[in-house]
Amino acid sequence: MTNGTSEFEVVIVGGGAAGIATAASLHKREPSLRIAIVEPSDKHYYQPGWTMVGGGIFQAKQTERDMASVMPDYVSWIRQAATAFEPGNNTVVLADGSRIKYIFLVVAAGLKLDWDGVEGLSDTLGRNGVTSNYRYDLAPYTWELVQRLRSGRALFTQPPMPIKCAGAPQKAMYLSCSEWERRGVLSDIDVHFHNAGGVLFGVADYVPALMEYVGRYGITLDLNERLTAVDGSAKTATFETADGSKTVDFDMLHVCPPQTAPDFIKSSPLAGEGGWIDVDQETLRHTRFDNVFGLGDCTNTPNAKTAAAARKQAPIVASNLIAAILDKPMPSQYDGYGSCPLTVERGKIVLAEFGYGGKLLPSFPDWALDGTKPTRRAWVLKADILPKLYWEGMLKGHEWLVKPGKLG
Repeated sequence: MTNGTSEFEVVIVGGGAAGIATAASLHKREPSLRIAIVEPSDKHYYQPGWTMVGGGIFQAKQTERDMASVMPDYVSWIRQAATAFEPGNNTVVLADGSRIKYIFLVVAAGLKLDWDGVEGLSDTLGRNGVTSNYRYDLAPYTWELVQRLRSGRALFTQPPMPIKCAGAPQKAMYLSCSEWERRGVLSDIDVHFHNAGGVLFGVADYVPALMEYVGRYGITLDLNERLTAVDGSAKTATFETADGSKTVDFDMLHVCPPQTAPDFIKSSPLAGEGGWIDVDQETLRHTRFDNVFGLGDCTNTPNAKTAAAARKQAPIVASNLIAAILDKPMPSQYDGYGSCPLTVERGKIVLAEFGYGGKLLPSFPDWALDGTKPTRRAWVLKADILPKLYWEGMLKGHEWLVKPGKLG
């Protein structure tokens, strides 16, 4: 799908949710722009659906489409990986050593799931009772383990922040407990949540509702405990705690892996502290290179790394990039919005919506949907409405509920 040229007005690195949504929002504002998307994958995934796959609500295939079916026909698709940035020359280096030039660059390359950051984890994933909803091919195994388990110990882990969707590790736990409760075996299963952080959830307003479910399911909270090693054959997990190392037996282990910026971003001139793309948290423009923008999971903005955040960020980047082309002030600002639909039981969700500093940013009035309480309406939103909004709205430039806010 490339058109033979190596220079574009806008090059977008990453063909995931953030990259395609940004291309769609740019095209909507200025159809004449020559846009390229650098993306090696031949599949596109609706990653928020993997929680539902692990809970037996969705089938994995519902979350997967061919990349060709979602890649816009008005962009040039560079089917390679980017390996380096040369912002001084307005150039992106590709895996085969070739280069493409840009006038403006948008980096939406996601993050790296560091499976090797836990000793022994890669060797046992998908067997020995070790699983993770953070991988398309493993989410069905989560559901298989949940169905199979009738007694024993189930561990759910969360690494240090930042991670993609901060609620996902405990979503897997609640849906598993909901199924065990339905089958009448929950009382025979010892459930633990090992969180490297010191709190159950980072925004305090949502904690009371979550704690009710922790109590209902009889979950033990093991806070400030970081998973460091897994021995699949022995079915043991080792954690680093304030009191030293401890090893725990398990029958089922759901792991959320450590997460970092992609290696080619960490080593680039675009990286800031921690290796993430260094952008202004309001305009999403790079702090040092005026013709570079970043969004999605790869940036250093202090918001929840969720698809909902990318959906809000894409039109802001598009609006501000068009202004930059015209040499005008940035018109739009990002307030840190992210959404985390916490699946606390099958059929009910605590819809956490918040921005920078933990400020609550609900999309609906309390009488319609109180996000701090578990509701059936939020479940319908997650299970039925949001997937359609993703495939037919976000990826096609429809900016429902995410019109850019004004700067200042």
